[in-house]
Amino acid sequence: MTIFTKDMEDNLHKVPLRITDTTLRDAHQSLWATRLRTADILDIIDTIDNVGYYSLEMWGGATFDVCMRFLRENPWERLREVKKRAKNTPLQMLLRGQNAVGYRNYSDDVIDKFIALACKNGIDIFRCFDALNDTRNLEACITAVKKHGGHAQGTLAYTISPAHTPEKYITYAKEQVALGVDSICIKDMAGILSPYQAEKLVSALIAEVDVPIQLHTHATSGMGTATYVEGVRAGAQAIDCAISSMAGFTSQPPVETLVAIFNETKYPAHLDISALEKVAKYFLDLRPTRAQASGAQASIIDPGILVHQIPGGMISNFRSQLAMQGALDKLDEALEEVSLVRKDLGYPPLVTPTSQIVGTQAVMNVLSGERYKMVPNEVKEYVRGMYGRSPEPISEEFIKKILGNEKPIAHRPADDIEPMLPKIADNLDSDLITEDEDILSYAMFPEVAIEFFKWRAKPEGERDPIPADLEIEAAKAAEKEAMGQEVEPKGTGDKNADQAVHDDDYKGISQIIAASSGIALDELTIRKGDFSVEIRANGAAPRPVPMVSVPTQAVAVPVAASAAPEVAAPAGDPSAYANSINAPLVGTFYSSSGPGQPAFVKIGDSVKAGDVVCIVEAMKLFNEIKATADGIVDAVFVTDGTQVKKGQPLIGLK
Repeated sequence: MTIFTKDMEDNLHKVPLRITDTTLRDAHQSLWATRLRTADILDIIDTIDNVGYYSLEMWGGATFDVCMRFLRENPWERLREVKKRAKNTPLQMLLRGQNAVGYRNYSDDVIDKFIALACKNGIDIFRCFDALNDTRNLEACITAVKKHGGHAQGTLAYTISPAHTPEKYITYAKEQVALGVDSICIKDMAGILSPYQAEKLVSALIAEVDVPIQLHTHATSGMGTATYVEGVRAGAQAIDCAISSMAGFTSQPPVETLVAIFNETKYPAHLDISALEKVAKYFLDLRPTRAQASGAQASIIDPGILVHQIPGGMISNFRSQLAMQGALDKLDEALEEVSLVRKDLGYPPLVTPTSQIVGTQAVMNVLSGERYKMVPNEVKEYVRGMYGRSPEPISEEFIKKILGNEKPIAHRPADDIEPMLPKIADNLDSDLITEDEDILSYAMFPEVAIEFFKWRAKPEGERDPIPADLEIEAAKAAEKEAMGQEVEPKGTGDKNADQAVHDDDYKGISQIIAASSGIALDELTIRKGDFSVEIRANGAAPRPVPMVSVPTQAVAVPVAASAAPEVAAPAGDPSAYANSINAPLVGTFYSSSGPGQPAFVKIGDSVKAGDVVCIVEAMKLFNEIKATADGIVDAVFVTDGTQVKKGQPLIGLK
């Protein structure tokens, strides 16, 4: 291990400190449930562009689907509009490796085209990360970024566990350098990287890899500012900060504070202080409206993060999940269970999507009163290796508990995914598509994209209210009610309007698009500029193909038309059955695994204890419900797609 010395510090910093501003992506995702509008950005972008930042992180992460789902905006248009105005500062995005901006693995051709179009529309720097630090899951995206002329930043997802040593991180970093990354970011998504460990890890990386090192942390634990100071002294050349009025809490440390600190050192940041003051005031004035949807906690510091390591964005959803199940009083117990589940799964870092997988399994263990009595499909897929290689091998005993006699895969998960682009748009109504980028939006979020496309296609006067606007109205009504003022009741107008905390449209790898056919995007040639990438299509426009309009599905990705599943009609009196299969938690009942798939059971079927009889979707995971005893299906009490309560009878057996 290399020991950091004063002489090394003097030699490392020959350029000013670079600061990436996260205000336009991570900060409002962490504090405001990602509710910043494009118009909000455009009203201040000229000033932000003149601050002197190294880059602006303004795309990727949860911003992509929230744009469509809650704001009714086109994420690609946001990127284009910001790029038109930000002439001085490179634009940056967060890319989830083989997941791109979604929550499941996509085929290599989708990753390539998504990155090509992101370059075309204005992204200069791609921060590519994998939740498990499995380098195999970064191969396609890093290759595509280099191919299309972008800056490929590799990422080390930081966590604390027996499996995560400096030596392990050096191994990951060397693998990423071998893929051709231009820089590496230590991504501390929970705010648990201590100043001492930052100096130790940065020093080790500086000695072993010949690319610049950047630091990303959150202010959650209170260590962020000190961590940046020690990390920069050790050789990190760039850090992530947010404007002060959007900093702290679960966001990043404040840029003004770090500028003041480093301007007294040998590596000042050289930012425009007057511009920073204008930006800070702008977001301070904007906060009362945009922060209402966040459900953020009032506490400034959360020392518990050092134990459970759940990132700020996931903590909000964690509380929301427990509240939905009527079990918020079990929060402390569930947080303790997170650590145990994480150990069982080989110590995955808690970042999308593994934070959702670990957190939801922990909640289910607590709710059911028995560990792994209920195992979501996504947990099974994780154990199968379909999300990648766990940092520490999972025990054979645990694998058998989850998978039975099935063996996990040993190859790159995406190797099992057939090319998707040649078939992706078969079910899309051609009238809904206005550009090639729409097809990639559909590939990432089929249901959300279709809903947005249909909303966009309507004349302005006929569109449903924007869900985020309804959230604001609801917050104002709640404030009036709390003050004893009379509130006029209003309908929601949208099924998402009551979701104060952003829930990931997370369906897991089992819901990957597999069977549709349609538009193939043109081949693209790229010309790299100083900080921008131009793109030209070779040949004619995409060929027209027959298309059908597909209604938004509630449980799975739209697939090619097929025979409707045979589903038993709801019937029967639950009280007449001594043996019924009940919902183990609050959620949505589904009789099959997806559209076009046969029902698990129908009236008259014989089942044995342990047979899957239906699915209850809860906490954005699909949970197989199994028969508790042998019997014959005599009644189905619930309509497909219906919300059910915990303990509600679903199926009657005789």
